[in-house]
Amino acid sequence: MLIKDLILIVLSSLILVVCVLVGVAFLTLLERKVLGYIQIRKGPNKVGFLGLAQPFSDAVKLFTKEQTYPFMSNFNLYYFSPVVNLFLSLFLWLCMPFFTVNFSFSLSFLFFLSISSLSVYTVMLAGWSSNSNYSLLGSLRAVAQTISYEVSLALILLSFLYLILSMSILDLMKFQENIWFLFLMFPLCFMWVVSSLAETNRTPFDFAEGESELVSGFNVEYSSGGFAMIFLAEYSSILFMSMLCCMLFLGGDLVSWFFFIKLSFVGFFWIWVRGTLPRFRYDKLMYLAWKSYLPVSLNFLLFFLSIKLFIFVLLV
Repeated sequence: MLIKDLILIVLSSLILVVCVLVGVAFLTLLERKVLGYIQIRKGPNKVGFLGLAQPFSDAVKLFTKEQTYPFMSNFNLYYFSPVVNLFLSLFLWLCMPFFTVNFSFSLSFLFFLSISSLSVYTVMLAGWSSNSNYSLLGSLRAVAQTISYEVSLALILLSFLYLILSMSILDLMKFQENIWFLFLMFPLCFMWVVSSLAETNRTPFDFAEGESELVSGFNVEYSSGGFAMIFLAEYSSILFMSMLCCMLFLGGDLVSWFFFIKLSFVGFFWIWVRGTLPRFRYDKLMYLAWKSYLPVSLNFLLFFLSIKLFIFVLLV
């Protein structure tokens, strides 16, 4: 029986990863379409019906281009950093709750925090191994930003965990049957979304690829497949954070088709922000993390901890 379970786990994980990659492909198409309409133009509409084959033609183009690499680069690290980056962002999806046999384990939030903090190393090594000043500067800025916002993300997450007293993503469903956490914890939910934008290096916090200042940041020396993998990892993380937003404070009703509509809207919100807001200033980004979000999330953490203790004392 154990072998059949293992086969089922491997198959369901493979299906999940393939579906995520297809979702990422069409998220890029959605982004280009939405940005097109925001800028009063059409977006891709020539390849296939209404441009639906565009993501696949982009993938073929990227992976068949000539792979260049800097002569003085540290080749092994340079080559494997994007691969590990994509692998980690797909590995994150294994903590997505399933009702069938899969990795729906009870410590899924711990798994999420561990894997998401590992992706910092791939960005840092990608910038350093290119042996270019531009990519090194870009990777340093990206790492500083990611580490800063991981602190606020973890503290905001702890407030949710104190409320449900569990490390499982699936338990969020039980606590939101009557009211969404969005209405109970609106400031924290807002801070979570902003921190997620900064964590996934998206506008208005896309300093890792500030073209005007850093010539596209840590991925400046990458072309063809390496660039495509960094690109796929970023969009996979966006989809994952959208899923986590739906689970944390938008009901988390996995059994309903409404869950996928909410997930699509949150993904659309990521693109909408990109088409609307200008880039932040770098020092203000750091002040926002350390001087605003850190003290506020700590205060909320103490507040929710005291509520749970109060309820515990009443029950005892």
